[in-house]
Amino acid sequence: MKRIVVLGAGESGAGAAVLAKKKGFDVFVSDMGAIKDKYKKILDDHCIDWEEGHHTEEKILSADEIIKSPGIPKEAPMIQKVMAKGIHIISEIEFAGRYTDSKMICITGSNGKTTTTSLIYHIFKAAGYDAGLAGNIGRSLALQVAEDPHEYYVIELSSFQLDNMYDFRANVAVLLNITPDHLDRYDYCMQNYVNAKFRIIQNQTADDAFIYWNDDPIIQRELKKHDIKAVQYPFSELKENGSAGYIEDGQYKIEKPVPFSMDRNGLSLQGKHNVYNSLAAGIASDIVGIDADVLRKSLGDFPGVEHRLEKVCNVDGVQYVNDSKATNVDACWYALESMTTPVVLILGGKDKGNDYNEIKDMVRKKCVGIVYLGADNTKLHGFFDQLGIPVRDTHSMKDCVAACHSMARPGDTVLLSPCCASFDLFRNMEDRGDQFKTLVRALAKQ
Repeated sequence: MKRIVVLGAGESGAGAAVLAKKKGFDVFVSDMGAIKDKYKKILDDHCIDWEEGHHTEEKILSADEIIKSPGIPKEAPMIQKVMAKGIHIISEIEFAGRYTDSKMICITGSNGKTTTTSLIYHIFKAAGYDAGLAGNIGRSLALQVAEDPHEYYVIELSSFQLDNMYDFRANVAVLLNITPDHLDRYDYCMQNYVNAKFRIIQNQTADDAFIYWNDDPIIQRELKKHDIKAVQYPFSELKENGSAGYIEDGQYKIEKPVPFSMDRNGLSLQGKHNVYNSLAAGIASDIVGIDADVLRKSLGDFPGVEHRLEKVCNVDGVQYVNDSKATNVDACWYALESMTTPVVLILGGKDKGNDYNEIKDMVRKKCVGIVYLGADNTKLHGFFDQLGIPVRDTHSMKDCVAACHSMARPGDTVLLSPCCASFDLFRNMEDRGDQFKTLVRALAKQ
């Protein structure tokens, strides 16, 4: 019996283990951290052997194949041992793809992935399509394939997931943009990160579709390096030769495969970056045959995504906005670009090799104050203090919100758009955003 070892017992790992068990593999799950009770129950209910808090080397290195959580870096000691022994490492998405013929709509990019994925799923469900939401959001793809299969899967893919995907095929691939991110995981080499993103088109055929932002200079450069077999659907801010989607005279327009248009002001998502997300989602939906009336309504009533430019509440004339998902510089730039009032900006966290020059001019233009929120704010001080904007240094969300409350004036916006990962002070970006919202809402009640 072939042996599958799953490293990491979160959503993807537990789901992969269940699918492997169902397909008759000898399955073992190992997690260096603590496994959540809900995942322990899933493993126990399926009689899957597991361990937490350590790795038992002999049990892991006896595997025929390893399914690795995307959060585990290749530099991890156990991964190095697995690689040294030549054991094949794959992702949960790769494994799940072996056992389904469902249509895969896959979305990647440095920014906008969650919004675009959620919007496509919203449109599919409104149209009555049998669709599952998977990848970085939603439920484990492997678990759905094992126990709750769907005709379509809408999948958000990170570069980490793409790294360990080999034979998986995206029927519709969406590449939103490529800007520096996660460089600490790619040997601080931008090309390595770019290569990971472009893995989304591997294995595509002439029957498939590739949607991409035509105005992205890195994507434009990389297109020349690839033999792209899929039908290409570029989108852009303005109409260009070959554009499948664009904005013209206040109209949101899709040219192919089926022409579609609506008033740009009718889109539920506003701001330049959200227009791009809406174009990508609309083209993907058009490709699979979503009715125009359903598409128009869905683009207009999408409620948005938690932790992405999420309006929390107004306190003493100051609007507080939670953009905790902005874990890189480019995401923060787009958040600032969409602001129409003076901003007190919250920055900080685990730096991923950020170059803050990209937002320097935007910060000068939009910000009346900066509050640093991190375990170590030295790099932020070194870059932003010189701009002459008032700054405050904080190391907890409680102190951060208090500092924002004292700095902001009526008519201002306090924007949590931190540019950085959350793992220095918080469990994850959701924890960071939730703490912000809780404290801001408490302020409103005072």
